[in-house]
Amino acid sequence: MAVAQAKQDTLEARIAGLSFPNEGWQAPARFDALERLGAMGMPGRRDEYWRYTDPSSLTSPEPLPAQVFVDTAETMVFDAIDRLKLVFVDGVFDAEASDDLELSGVEIDLLSQAQSDIHWARDIYGVLEARGQTPVQRPLAALGTAFATEGVLIRATAKAPKPIALVYVHKSETSDVILHNCIRVEAGAEVTVLESGPAAARFTKVMEVDVAEGGRFHHIRAQGPDQDRRAATHIFARLAAQALFKSFTLTANGVMTRNEAVLELVGDDCVAHVAGAAVGDGMFHHDDTVFITHEGQRCESRQVFKKVLKNGATGVFQGKILVKPGAQKTDGYQISQSLLLDEDSQFLAKPELEIYADDVKCSHGSTSGAIDDTALFYLRSRGVPLKQAQSLMVLAFLAEAIAEIEDEGIAEDIRQRLEDWLASHEH
Repeated sequence: MAVAQAKQDTLEARIAGLSFPNEGWQAPARFDALERLGAMGMPGRRDEYWRYTDPSSLTSPEPLPAQVFVDTAETMVFDAIDRLKLVFVDGVFDAEASDDLELSGVEIDLLSQAQSDIHWARDIYGVLEARGQTPVQRPLAALGTAFATEGVLIRATAKAPKPIALVYVHKSETSDVILHNCIRVEAGAEVTVLESGPAAARFTKVMEVDVAEGGRFHHIRAQGPDQDRRAATHIFARLAAQALFKSFTLTANGVMTRNEAVLELVGDDCVAHVAGAAVGDGMFHHDDTVFITHEGQRCESRQVFKKVLKNGATGVFQGKILVKPGAQKTDGYQISQSLLLDEDSQFLAKPELEIYADDVKCSHGSTSGAIDDTALFYLRSRGVPLKQAQSLMVLAFLAEAIAEIEDEGIAEDIRQRLEDWLASHEH
């Protein structure tokens, strides 16, 4: 009873200063999310999926101040790529810094400006998030549905000619931003969404992605390298028959980052890949929590997560594959690995398989270790300087995760960003 009351008290304090948008087509979903949130309360360390991560900085009444990151390299991510750019400054859309919301084969709206009562997003907004609350409660996602003040609504009806880039800019040391994005990929359509930037001192974000039959969705984001950021992000996706969903995240530094992905493979012959590469130093705490449910037959899922940690940094991975009855010929693969560059850093992993079908191929693995001294000696003996040899081995370690990016141009941008980070951090 005391624990439940503490969760309710934390919730009341967290939402006390938030305004509740209670009008328009989103209102029913917001009220539903608020009701669910009231039943759950805020997360605490005694919750099963928060044992390795302290949520207090994400649930406190006010965000802890975060120094504004002034290095312009952060805003340069993906700049070499032809893209449609949408800029948000502390959660507010910046029309002057953004491109026009027009792209062939794609409809783009802002959550704050989508007024039509028959808007296509009403069938998605809060719907996939609500489905993702079972069997594991995700209160911060419900918070994002109830209180989001802005977001992007993207509907792809054909193959988009270039990616849509969401650029998040942090300018206030005490900004507390909640965004909610909805994406609908129609049958046979394809779109790529890029995300980059620190966003806020504290950032809570929900992205709901509905991929229709034969649709293809690609998602690549770069988080960091600001030191003080705290973020809780959620992706909820539903895949119809023969749909494809691929998401990759690069995280560099930040005090607290919790990335959750909840995917439902409801159609037959669909593919879902979720991958991440994280590099952290010092107070860095990074948590990837993934839940993939197989309902359709002959579906494939991959979870590939690599973390490089030093100077007491902490990495967390919690990944589950649930195969429901009838989901025969499922191919589920999960790997989580860490490279610890000193004895003070730690990696905490909780891989899970839950299978109720008898004709499946599922596997998971998790390892943690230091740089291979033999391989390092080999490189040194060939004349490679120590720091360069270490960087080469780190990049080789992260390569499997980066390989999940299909667009080679974007993958090269990510590799360059990692090389820059490694060059600025001595091993």
